[in-house]
Amino acid sequence: MKTIILAGGLGTRLQEVTETTPKPMVEIGEKPILWHIMKLYSTYGFDEFCIALGYKGRQIKEFFLSYHQARGNLSIDFSKGKVKSAECPDENWLIHLVDTGLNTQTGGRIKRMQPIIGAETFMATYGDGVADIDLRELLAFHRHHGKLATVTAVIPPAKFGALEIAPADDLVTSFFEKNPASEGYVSGGFFVLEPAVFDYIDGDQTSFEREPLTRLAQDRELVAFRHKGYWQCMDTLRDTKVLNELWASGQAPWKVWNE
Repeated sequence: MKTIILAGGLGTRLQEVTETTPKPMVEIGEKPILWHIMKLYSTYGFDEFCIALGYKGRQIKEFFLSYHQARGNLSIDFSKGKVKSAECPDENWLIHLVDTGLNTQTGGRIKRMQPIIGAETFMATYGDGVADIDLRELLAFHRHHGKLATVTAVIPPAKFGALEIAPADDLVTSFFEKNPASEGYVSGGFFVLEPAVFDYIDGDQTSFEREPLTRLAQDRELVAFRHKGYWQCMDTLRDTKVLNELWASGQAPWKVWNE
């Protein structure tokens, strides 16, 4: 089963970094967040990726073109002009790197993958979020419901303390850390989609989160897989710091694979 990873956006909310680096290439523990996402999928046996490129897509291409040489040991024979890689990472990945346009919206990027996806069920996610989600359980949930689309519903981590303020004198009567459960569910990506979903996408300027998902919901063809475990989107420098600290601690919840 193929997995589309949306990796072409401008990443404007993380512009301190993305002025020079595409967001999916921002590193967690010296490896791009895109690599972490792919490791999650491949852990569950999903090894074929369609990466939708756009902004600074060349950097993503260069990363994979030099992946083995950069990650493994090298033997260089100057007399013969040969380079041999040794102890390279053993990834069983098939990767389609597809230029989907600089200003194409998320729906348009998915639509452009239709010739590669064909008439098969496929997965899709964003290139900036990690989770400890069981992807085989997600797929089983999708097949059980028999709908065109499944979205993973997550509860975003609380970022701010909550205040209770007395209306009469503006005194803070209570300060407490917000309960994440009070935030309600949001879309966390990690979709499972049937090929008929392509018919809900008009073209390059279609945002997948607007018209297609709205119409799928109206047609009763969209179900939500509730993921109550860890999920984190890398939107800000603070998010990047949190993810790197978790990785450095050896307690990264999304690391479900063995080295």
